[in-house]
Amino acid sequence: MLIKPYKLNPGDKVATVSLSWGGAGDEEIRWRYEQGVKRLEEVFGLQVVPMPNSLKGSKFVYENPIARAEDFMNAFKDPSIKAIFANIGGEDSIRLLPYIDYEVIRSNPKIFVGYSDTTIQHLFCLKAGVSSFYGPSVLVDFAENVEMDPYTIESVKRTFFSNDPIGEIDPAKEWTSERIEWLEDNRNVKRKMNKNQGYEVLQGKGKVSGRLLGGCIEVLEFAKGTEIWPDQSYWENSILFFETSEEKPSPTSLKYWLRNYAAQNILQRANGIIFGKPQDEQFYDEYKEVILTVMKEYDLTELPILYNLNFGHTEPKFIIPYGALAEIDCEAKQFKILESGVK
Repeated sequence: MLIKPYKLNPGDKVATVSLSWGGAGDEEIRWRYEQGVKRLEEVFGLQVVPMPNSLKGSKFVYENPIARAEDFMNAFKDPSIKAIFANIGGEDSIRLLPYIDYEVIRSNPKIFVGYSDTTIQHLFCLKAGVSSFYGPSVLVDFAENVEMDPYTIESVKRTFFSNDPIGEIDPAKEWTSERIEWLEDNRNVKRKMNKNQGYEVLQGKGKVSGRLLGGCIEVLEFAKGTEIWPDQSYWENSILFFETSEEKPSPTSLKYWLRNYAAQNILQRANGIIFGKPQDEQFYDEYKEVILTVMKEYDLTELPILYNLNFGHTEPKFIIPYGALAEIDCEAKQFKILESGVK
């Protein structure tokens, strides 16, 4: 069982960190960071403080992984900070690995949230024995043009501000992956929304439950073979969650990666899998075909798999607490998180 952090209350102080790409500090998109902070303050009543190195710009942040790691560690050490929000993902947060003190995280459990390349920090927290949260980032979701999506707002409130069981996660009614350049002139341009078709059951019957473990499938590749790759015990009776990034990896790549999970005996240990909506719904059908092919190759055709969930690289999104007990109901096409994410 992972240690759960304490829930948030309005008025709490929270930190923002740049753990991979440092664009939050670049002059041309600094407005975007400030807009995200404003939402954290006005929508959720939080006090926001940037960690000292987080706004020094993308060049500094790239060149100084030690400074990024210091921000991450110091945010955990500071007792006045109740939660840590990743500004955005990127591609190289694995470079922080040599500078992480797992005991600091374990001794100071608090909410940490982000997605994409932030998968690496979630594995840091997992190794420390602390639950963290695969969810929205400051520059993307909190800073959404015009206003935050109500679906994301509800997920933040249910997950971070309440210690009741999170419960059923309904599909979003609409979705978008439209790219609008982060120019201040565009801040009032809303992204085009598409009707969402809801969840698909790719295979399996009945209900299964398990503890949530996964992330961005490309980023998980960075961690394989390192000290943060989860022990086999973590995969046992899990519900895996996988999603793909804005790089839209080929169906062939997804096939190779899933075969590797089967070769590691991870798919065989899992009780079920949920897959996030592919960005732009590109390769939507091709990914399904690949998933079913690999399951057939490894005689896993009974493993329940739910597809097209609203997490990761899609807007809006819900939040996934690592290690929380969740349930897939194949007959009802439902996904539930059976416990609270916080205490």
